[in-house]
Amino acid sequence: MSGWATQPGLRTVQGQIEAGLAGILHSHPPTPVLTVAGRTDAGVHALGQVAHFDLNPDQADGLVRITRGKGRPPTPLAVMVQRRLSGILVTQPEIVLKSSIIAPAGFDARFSALYRRYEYRIADSVAGHDPLQRFRTTWHGFRLDGDAMHAAAATLIGLHDFATYCKPRPGATTIRTLQEFSWRRDPDGVLVASVQADAFCHSMVRALVGACVAVGEGRLSGDRLVDLRIERARTSEFKVMPAQGLTLLKVGYPADELLALRALETRARRELIDDTE
Repeated sequence: MSGWATQPGLRTVQGQIEAGLAGILHSHPPTPVLTVAGRTDAGVHALGQVAHFDLNPDQADGLVRITRGKGRPPTPLAVMVQRRLSGILVTQPEIVLKSSIIAPAGFDARFSALYRRYEYRIADSVAGHDPLQRFRTTWHGFRLDGDAMHAAAATLIGLHDFATYCKPRPGATTIRTLQEFSWRRDPDGVLVASVQADAFCHSMVRALVGACVAVGEGRLSGDRLVDLRIERARTSEFKVMPAQGLTLLKVGYPADELLALRALETRARRELIDDTE
């Protein structure tokens, strides 16, 4: 599977779901387009991904009418969407539709989100290499200093310009609020990073993790991560970690009555007055 976003000639999550929708709604074009909370690259897993799509009245009515019969109430639209899509996606084992609901007014999967929470797993020499975890854990051949990595991660929390830790895109801002960044070593010895922000720019999580790995190896001092952030320039002092090991765990949203306001706030371009502290 080649990540989330539709790409010509490649199997992607968005492409397969939209193809399923096209099959279900072939009598009522056009096919809806999915809006996702966070686009993931190939190799990144997502346990808590959220996406939405819009149905026009004919499409919604066509789905509900499938189960209408004499004296039989129609199946709710959300139930019908999940049932039909899940039946098609059963041939795509990498994709599981966990639930389907009618979205509240003002909801936008991308712009209404308050945060995205990721986890990154590294098995160093303390944990050892477990072949059964190879698709969700990155292997590192030497022992890493988890305490130093945890202390370094904490220095990056807050509203900052993360240009150093992002792959630049023309016209896109790199200002983000990093709400949580911490490291722990699980009982099996695996180092796990918990990373949460209002949003992430391209490759940001894997770059943040890579910087901490350089600290854990002793190649960078912990306070150097702040200096690099302030410089706002791509650097060769650390490597961006591979997609393998990264999982999107959860996307958080405000109360229903605040969804539309949150979407407006998110669409406003982020500004930063002073990023030297």
